Amino acid sequence: MNLLQEKLSRELVIFDGAIGTEIYRHNFFVNTSYEQLSLTRPDIIRDIHRRYLEAGAEVLTTNTFNANARKLAKFGLSDQTAAINRAATAIAREIAGGKALVAASAGPVGQPESQLDRRGAAEILQEQILNFNLADFIIFESLRTTQDLQTALTAIRDGSRLPYMLSLAIEPGEDFIFRIADTMNLITLAVESGLRPPTAVGLNCGRGPEQILEVAEHLSKVSPYPVVVQPNAGAPRNIDGRTIYMNSGEYFSTYARRYQQLGVKGIGGCCGITPEEIAEMAKSVKPLDRAEHAVLHLSEAVLSQLPEPPSPAECSELGAKLAAGKFIKTVEITPPRGFDLAKTLAGAELCRQAGIDAVNLPDGPRASARITPLAAAAEIERNCHIATIPHCCCRDRSLIGLQSELLSYAALGIKNILFITGDPPKLGSYRDSSGVFDLDSIGLVKMQKMMNRGIDAAGEKLNTPTRTLIGVGADPNALDLERELDRLAQKAAAGADFIMTQPVFEPERLLSFLKRIADLKLPVIAGVWPLTSLRNAQFMKTEVPGVYMPDEVLHRMALSDNRDAQREMGIAIAKENLRAIRPYVQGVQVNAPFGNVNLALQVLADL
Repeated sequence: MNLLQEKLSRELVIFDGAIGTEIYRHNFFVNTSYEQLSLTRPDIIRDIHRRYLEAGAEVLTTNTFNANARKLAKFGLSDQTAAINRAATAIAREIAGGKALVAASAGPVGQPESQLDRRGAAEILQEQILNFNLADFIIFESLRTTQDLQTALTAIRDGSRLPYMLSLAIEPGEDFIFRIADTMNLITLAVESGLRPPTAVGLNCGRGPEQILEVAEHLSKVSPYPVVVQPNAGAPRNIDGRTIYMNSGEYFSTYARRYQQLGVKGIGGCCGITPEEIAEMAKSVKPLDRAEHAVLHLSEAVLSQLPEPPSPAECSELGAKLAAGKFIKTVEITPPRGFDLAKTLAGAELCRQAGIDAVNLPDGPRASARITPLAAAAEIERNCHIATIPHCCCRDRSLIGLQSELLSYAALGIKNILFITGDPPKLGSYRDSSGVFDLDSIGLVKMQKMMNRGIDAAGEKLNTPTRTLIGVGADPNALDLERELDRLAQKAAAGADFIMTQPVFEPERLLSFLKRIADLKLPVIAGVWPLTSLRNAQFMKTEVPGVYMPDEVLHRMALSDNRDAQREMGIAIAKENLRAIRPYVQGVQVNAPFGNVNLALQVLADL
């Protein structure tokens, strides 16, 4: 197993970003051979690699993308091909030390520009890659055509013995699925004929993080090799008449998190992605990659001595209702950013008067800093006499802190908790904050189940077992649905008592999902979200992970430019979705958008 293969098998690997963009920022214009700078200005190239390493990159890519004889001939430098490639690889190796892998970059050879250029593309590419001895692997980048791919495969067959990966420049369009299939067939045929298989297959360039997502989703399903995604910064977009470049660190990190959810094994950047964006992305996705869900391994002999956990009906009134098959109505109220709970309590009181079963309390949604669900739940239950379902998020607390919080819930008599992994802090406003993620939601469920049996995460006995109803989240809209189903099965095996889903705007997706999880035999409370405007719908479509927004919903929301009419349409759509899914679920959780509980109650009024 080579070093890249070993690393990809163990963890998510952070690749670096663009080299050319950074050279240009040093005031070297496009009439310069960027590759020759490895000989003439090695200090610049060292600085670029160093900043990527400091940003958290675990793979440094050499400054050799166009360092083949045909591309260098434009600058009269073809006779320096070997020197340039050796110097660039040596610089990357020097900076990487033992902290990062070195990927030797080889771009497409291009077409001959004169009759004197008679060598084949594979021979020219082979000449380049034979100078990559100091690298850990070769990355053939920006393979846009079948000819580019075939050239790379031929060059690696007859040239270097280094591990290699193939990175495709495929954009979303009518033919991208065919192109991926054609690519996989060519690789398969080459491997069957004796070629060493690639260590990974990737995507780079494209039209930005959002546009390449669809291609990454398909590639991750069909590739037998680990997938690496390196989008470029993308083109500007028209937003309400303004031309806006979306390539901020937060935007890039948001999509990196979505690639991670697809099961992608490596993430980096291409043209326009800077060390600053790599740094923010690495801080967002690496903590989640490290999250553990093993808490405590006890022998069967020890487990047999512990009391059985309480049944859902024994845990809480909500658990008893679910066990009896009653349809559950909950309203989601986001706790405030400040500490004044007056509006939250007023909303909870409206819910109690309307006969709602419980108030659902998110824990720092989208990595925002708010009063804790623990405090909000305690005040709501004490003052409004309605059950709560606070969320408990893994992002901000160590294993010890999480256990202390669960004990605090039990001490305050709060009996229902929804366990979630949580959004990375870099997706919110607090970019200097660090995610903890000692556990993920699977591990947190295990810990709570053990506490329900009277033992903590260290194997110490509690003076009294907890009696907590355990809820878990599920995403019927997940990009990698198989991974979501597998994780949900693990949550059920860990001890989940009920499931609460992300908002559903297309009932058919939920119904299909319910069929896939029927064997878990857990009650499902489905999410329904009344949209307040077209802008609200557009934001949820592009920026909120776990939400699938059909184009038909956007079309209906756009039928009127009147905000009040759009809000009424949003309520109507939510009611339609609720009617469609009600026979198939055990409850519903309706969001109170922007704290407006009355909108949620309007959706539930027909029940």
